[in-house]
Amino acid sequence: MLRQTDATGETFEAARGEVLILSNARVVTSGHVLHGSVVIEDGRIVEVHEGPSRHAASIDFAGDYLLPGLVDIHTDHFEKHLYPRAHVRWDFMRAALAHDAQIIGGGVTTVFDSLCVGATTDNPERAQILKPMIEALEQAQSSGMLRAEHLVHLRCELTDPATPALTAENIDREIVRVLSIMEHLPGIRQSRDIEAYVARACKSTGESPALVREKIKMLVAEKSHFAAMTRPEVVALARARSMPLMSHDDTDVAHIEEGLAEGVSISEFPCSMEAAQAARDAGMRIVAGAPNLVRGGSQSGNIAVRDLLADKLVDILASDYVPRSMLDAAFMISADPGLDYDLPSAVALVTRNPALAGNLADRGAIEIGLKADLIRVDLQDGHPFVKSAWRSGHRVA
Repeated sequence: MLRQTDATGETFEAARGEVLILSNARVVTSGHVLHGSVVIEDGRIVEVHEGPSRHAASIDFAGDYLLPGLVDIHTDHFEKHLYPRAHVRWDFMRAALAHDAQIIGGGVTTVFDSLCVGATTDNPERAQILKPMIEALEQAQSSGMLRAEHLVHLRCELTDPATPALTAENIDREIVRVLSIMEHLPGIRQSRDIEAYVARACKSTGESPALVREKIKMLVAEKSHFAAMTRPEVVALARARSMPLMSHDDTDVAHIEEGLAEGVSISEFPCSMEAAQAARDAGMRIVAGAPNLVRGGSQSGNIAVRDLLADKLVDILASDYVPRSMLDAAFMISADPGLDYDLPSAVALVTRNPALAGNLADRGAIEIGLKADLIRVDLQDGHPFVKSAWRSGHRVA
């Protein structure tokens, strides 16, 4: 029997369903780290208490950390398994399974796979692979082949005229939950350093800087024209479904103002302090990349995430392109004496905050009534690693 409390505050005995007890753990709750135990019944957390459990069937954590399963609102990693080498396309289902193994290995129990909608100059194949990637995830998930829960984040490349139609074709799938709008062009948003872009292009093509600059000018003019046409259509599709809408790589205050007028609620990977502060002032949630923090700065020469954290301008950390970077980042942040974060507040950046942003209020914290998506984590020489993982109380790793 299990002692429960009803709405009047009276306790009563209730019959147990399937029960799991995790004992003698450093339980990372929303407010503090508790040396205690967690009781799970039928996939939900029903009790959190101090001290080890006296139940003989409990799992002894021997002082390891018990964290909520991580929630990753943006990862591009599926595509990297689909193309393990340049010009080598792997089987879609096998790529999904390999991707899932890395996701759960990084402690992520819920992942929003960020799939590119629309082609880019560098990746023209993306328009063809979108639907098969979603179908592979749907099939693998319905067949019980995936250990993490996979949802889809549509990353809509506005520079492709085909993007609105591709978005409309896929947005109503049950697995699709989040949409972001992006515009990857040299000299705009993420790639503001045009001369660095010119230097890289000259090195790879052997063309002169003058020729590269002329090509860039023509490309930007053409693609910006497309983006101006596709953006309202894509935004309208998300708003009609009340779907969380993100703006990708905001760099100027004008980008925030444009997004705010469109109903954007999340600024994803702001590239400057000015854009991040404007997003905060506008009441937007702010997503930053965990790899930026772990490696000590932006790969593109933009704002360092640590600087954003120091000014409290980050609500969510996403793995972006390294699945386990979120786990590393949470422990790095809490151990950094220059940042005002304890472990619970750092863990919230990769658990409860992204869950709420993705409209998943049933997970992301160790609280009574929430899903028992949990990970057991040990720490060696400052490196956290996952020993076990549970989804809805069932062990998956």
